[in-house]
Amino acid sequence: MSGFESRFLASTRGKIVVLLRRARHTVDELAAAVGLTDNAVRAHLATLERDGLVQQQGVRRGEGKPASLYELTAEAERLFPKAHAPVLSQLLTVLEERTSSDDMTAALREVGQRLADGAPTPHGSPRVESSDSGSKALHLVGYSCPLGAIVDEHPEACLVAEALVARASGLRVSEHCERDDGHPPRCRFEVEPIDA
Repeated sequence: MSGFESRFLASTRGKIVVLLRRARHTVDELAAAVGLTDNAVRAHLATLERDGLVQQQGVRRGEGKPASLYELTAEAERLFPKAHAPVLSQLLTVLEERTSSDDMTAALREVGQRLADGAPTPHGSPRVESSDSGSKALHLVGYSCPLGAIVDEHPEACLVAEALVARASGLRVSEHCERDDGHPPRCRFEVEPIDA
């Protein structure tokens, strides 16, 4: 990371960017986290929007007026270096060229399973929630995925994380990662209820 990037991330705007890297937030949430007034945070967000690092995406509805949610743009992810991304991307490209689709899928799942080996086995049963569709499922959402820099080009890389979560939890897991153009990728997994 360059000196400029380090200084930026230590600044108030940088702190806002780091908070938004983990999750979408409202102005009030950001103000509370960085210890500023909501107007001061709005001014910082306006600058970050102008610079193409932050964008409004959705609203959070509560008891009062709906509050706009802010998130990072794909451009902002470049502030967080990922030196492994070009190497991993090329490795996956070569593997795709040299193996069948089934072999590639099996290899990626095996990588995830091996990464999970040795992890402590969770105890108890997961909490199951009803989704908007009425089905019962546990949804796991992750941020700042280490594979995020390559999933636009290689969405199959999400199978590594899917297999890791499945092996570590001992449950059936399917990935539903968000890979929308213009938005940073977000890991999203659905865990099937035990009684399914």
